[in-house]
Amino acid sequence: MNKNSDRRAPGNSEKSRGIYCSDLPTKPQRVLDRVLVMGASGYIGGRLVPELLARGYRVRAMVRVDSPEYRELWPEAEIATADAFDYESLQTVLDNVDIVYYLIHSLVLTTRESASSEIQASINLRDTAAIKGVKRIIYLGGLGDTIKEVPIRLANRKKVADELKKGSVPVTVLRASVIIGSGSASYEIIQHLVRTLPVLPVPRWALNKCQPIAIRDVIRYLVGVLEIPASSGKSFDICGPDTITYLMMLKIVAEILNKRRYFFRFFISHVRFYSYFAGLFTPVPAPITAVLMEGLKKDAVCRNASIRKLLPMTLLTYRESIVEALSREESDDVRTRWSGAYPPAYELATKLHELYHDITFSASYSLKTGKRASALFKSICSIGGREGWFHHNWMWRIRGMIDKLLLGVGTSRGRRSQTDLKINDVIDFWRIEDLKQNKRLLLRAEMKLPGKAWLDFIITEIGTKNMLSVTPYFHTHSFVGKLYWYVLVPFHHFIFHDLIKHIEKKTPVD
Repeated sequence: MNKNSDRRAPGNSEKSRGIYCSDLPTKPQRVLDRVLVMGASGYIGGRLVPELLARGYRVRAMVRVDSPEYRELWPEAEIATADAFDYESLQTVLDNVDIVYYLIHSLVLTTRESASSEIQASINLRDTAAIKGVKRIIYLGGLGDTIKEVPIRLANRKKVADELKKGSVPVTVLRASVIIGSGSASYEIIQHLVRTLPVLPVPRWALNKCQPIAIRDVIRYLVGVLEIPASSGKSFDICGPDTITYLMMLKIVAEILNKRRYFFRFFISHVRFYSYFAGLFTPVPAPITAVLMEGLKKDAVCRNASIRKLLPMTLLTYRESIVEALSREESDDVRTRWSGAYPPAYELATKLHELYHDITFSASYSLKTGKRASALFKSICSIGGREGWFHHNWMWRIRGMIDKLLLGVGTSRGRRSQTDLKINDVIDFWRIEDLKQNKRLLLRAEMKLPGKAWLDFIITEIGTKNMLSVTPYFHTHSFVGKLYWYVLVPFHHFIFHDLIKHIEKKTPVD
């Protein structure tokens, strides 16, 4: 096979549709019944599902909470609701399944209980898969989990792999280092640091070596091993072609962006210090940044590259993967993002309709307009991210910076897309809880708060006109929470009344 036969330039028509595997050197396994993707709503799973569908597999996408968005995203897939941490809920979801992709893991393990619960989830899958007659489990772990003194996240992934292997179902384990792609946390940290800071301090561990891999190639390996029976029961390291340091990664991005940056060795090497510092200047919160930086304290290079013989592919270099990610962002075509899995268990958060009759505080601001509902809704859906909040942006930025200082998500988290929204997308420090075309956009707050908060935009038809309204809701039982609301009440008129006024003003007339 021609060594360069499967390299595709950015902008290729297949890639523009998000399909990476059309020219894999393997053939789809038509004899398989169903392929279950556990963690389908995550960064990796959300890109794997359409690849499997495009190759003709019957896919069952497992999510913790059902949502209409999944049927819109993958109309050909079967959507199944289950929780890997609940043994009973796995019984049905594994019926008539031949292959399981296990892509469930936490970006942040905050306690021993959360780490042990991940181990228990893998045990639940292992035991249920054996009972249900699953033929194989494919698991994506972290590169570097085989060395001593690894961070808790990598150590936990190794334990997960070990538990899966104890069962009777063969397991294929893939281990990846830094994953680079539009929407990946590592990519966003690197490029935002380079864009924002003219001077960057470099810790000692930034000189350790790693082999970053493009998200495209991670997906191709995941699909490829499914179609190679010889990979069953084996473990592989998957890496990009470049062995570079974190410092080199920053310098390459600076060169691509044509940014003149000064790098200097800094005597402090404490990861918590750097993660907090980086969290203030990037969209990625400090807790996630700390986890990713911990993985750089040791060299993370391929020790078992046998998969390259089993599945020969020309891999994107680090430079090419950065260019590809930038082009995706510029074309507003980011399919999945790290924020889809953070904060942990966001999909299980209390919903407004569950508390509606018990809400502690609310206020409503509205105006009538003769402008069309579809045009008003389009203006509403442009809020946040690079476009800001129409008016009083400095107030939103100050609130976002306070949230960052408190290790929250902040407003710099931005948006996955400036033109496309779906339920569970993030908008700065909000997440979309409900979205009804031309009628409603409901946002749930994810900033640090002494309570729970929502922001509800509604368009109501009244005769020949439309009523545009915004209602902030706040639910709390604490004294601090109630004080917080009353302190902000004087600002609400300026913020929310002006917000809908500027939304209406920006909306074009027919």
